[in-house]
Amino acid sequence: MSYWNMSIDDGRRVSVKFNEDNGSTKVVETFEIEDENSIEMQQQGWQAILDNFKKYVESN
Repeated sequence: MSYWNMSIDDGRRVSVKFNEDNGSTKVVETFEIEDENSIEMQQQGWQAILDNFKKYVESN
């Protein structure tokens, strides 16, 4: 298992875990919510980042 932790520009923390599972990699992303957008909108935004990352990895 690998971890990646960072702070984004507004100071919120983001953690990404990479778990190997039977030849595949499971990515789990945890983020601190902010007050401007709904939780659902934030989840959709972070999910879009993961979806684009998946496309990038699978194409290379």
